[in-house]
Amino acid sequence: MSHPVSAPRTARARTPQSFCLTHRDTHKESTVGEAERHTGENGRRETTLRARDAQRRLRETEFCFSVILLLRRELKREKRETGDRGARSEHHRAGGPDLHARASPSERRREMQRVNKLLSLIVLVLMGTELTQVLPANPEESWQVYSSAQDSEGRCVCTVVAPQQTMCSRDARTKQLRQLLEKVQNMTQSIQVLDQRTQRDLQYVVKMEDQLRGLETKFRQVEENHKQNIAKQYKAIKAKMAELRPLIPVLEEYKADARLVQQFKEEVQNLTASLGLLQQEMGAYDYDDLHSRVVSLEERLRACMQKLACGKLTGISDANTIKTSGSRFGSWMTDPLAPEGDTRVWYMDGYHNNRFVREYKSMADFMTSDNFTSHRLPHPWSGTGQVVYNGSIYFNKFQSNMIIKFDFKTSTISRSQRLDNAGYSNTYHYAWGGHSDIDLMVDEGGLWAVYATNQNAGNIVISKLHPLTLHIIQSWTTNHPRRSAGESFMICGTLYVTNGYSGGTKVYYAYHTNSSTYEYIDIVLQNKYSHISMLDYNPRDRALYAWNNGHQVLYNVTLFHVIRSEQL
Repeated sequence: MSHPVSAPRTARARTPQSFCLTHRDTHKESTVGEAERHTGENGRRETTLRARDAQRRLRETEFCFSVILLLRRELKREKRETGDRGARSEHHRAGGPDLHARASPSERRREMQRVNKLLSLIVLVLMGTELTQVLPANPEESWQVYSSAQDSEGRCVCTVVAPQQTMCSRDARTKQLRQLLEKVQNMTQSIQVLDQRTQRDLQYVVKMEDQLRGLETKFRQVEENHKQNIAKQYKAIKAKMAELRPLIPVLEEYKADARLVQQFKEEVQNLTASLGLLQQEMGAYDYDDLHSRVVSLEERLRACMQKLACGKLTGISDANTIKTSGSRFGSWMTDPLAPEGDTRVWYMDGYHNNRFVREYKSMADFMTSDNFTSHRLPHPWSGTGQVVYNGSIYFNKFQSNMIIKFDFKTSTISRSQRLDNAGYSNTYHYAWGGHSDIDLMVDEGGLWAVYATNQNAGNIVISKLHPLTLHIIQSWTTNHPRRSAGESFMICGTLYVTNGYSGGTKVYYAYHTNSSTYEYIDIVLQNKYSHISMLDYNPRDRALYAWNNGHQVLYNVTLFHVIRSEQL
């Protein structure tokens, strides 16, 4: 676009030599002076523009130098971190523990921040480079002077093409700059979206890690509990097998049933081997099936035991604590002649000045609850030698040698009888004392009384009593001092005596009433709580009932049976 302008407006023209040609001498000096003036002004402007251009280029250089320094610093940091990671990987390959195998969320967040910073610096460098390429080195380069002439009045007229105001919008470098800016904005938005997604994923990963840790902990607890339960079950089965194993020699005494005994023995051996394999393999066989086999074998053995006659005591099992209650001294028992299904437990706390007997409906109630019925006796008892037999309780009246039979159904005394010459009131007591002069017992043969007399020099006397009249049927005198005995009990007509009531306890003396002979034996009795004040045998359960320092305890016994051939 061409504009006719006067010389002052065309002072920016860079071709003053062809600026104007005059043919009048009157105007020559003024025209030349004006041209020189314009030339001087253009020189000063050009100098100013060059100075500004140099300052701009200096700032761009300083900017680029700063960016380069930042890039070098970040590259050194990345190099150091890369070296650390390489050293850790070498350490891991060499066999060392990989302590940084899994980066934490905070480390991954710092890594993203460093990547964003590097990307921002690279974008700034690109922007600085593009700005340097797009901006013109001289703002006046776009002005062009095409011709010059004089008008009718002698003034200089120049034809100049000025840059249009919309030229920048059509400039290719400007478009490139805009595209670059748009790319930078798009990349910035993408980085922001990626950062948001990364933060959200990191939170999700952290939450999932916590949940997985909790789930792993629960799995470990379930596995440990399962192993513990299985171990307890195997231990219980082993304990049962330990109880059944002493019965094998008893069964071998059956001549007619030799095959059956051999079969039982093989089954016990197979079960024992299976238990050993189960402990190693943990679940190779079904526990329920194994348990049913043990129960079946136990029932068959118990059925065989019912056919057996009395035998000799050969072993006593470890103590089985049923309950912990009461004082240090007392007695508890079940009725050996009770009907089938009647498992009532009778409980008497203390050894004198007490009249109340507790009745529990079953052994289970006795073990798990304190629900009981109380019976009041007409007289206080003495010692711990009471016994319940065929629905009645037999006890020694306090401070006397009187035996009383009390019927629980009628709550009355059905019979009473004195034991002539029997000591009482701590005259001939057991070693632990406690007014234990007269001890009443029951075995397979009936009702017994164990005591001492002056006539027998304080040694033990055994008398068999009639359960209805309490009369003495027969008596046996022994050479064992009553006060040296810890406790005693009857099994199949034989009196067994312990060597004490505390510490290491043994059954060491046996008197056989069927042959009126005695012998010294050595059978260990586990004194679990260090003070036995009551020890009685129950022929129906084939077990010893004991009161041990406020604990009610049971012992299983092993009897050796001798069977005559005519009994088979």
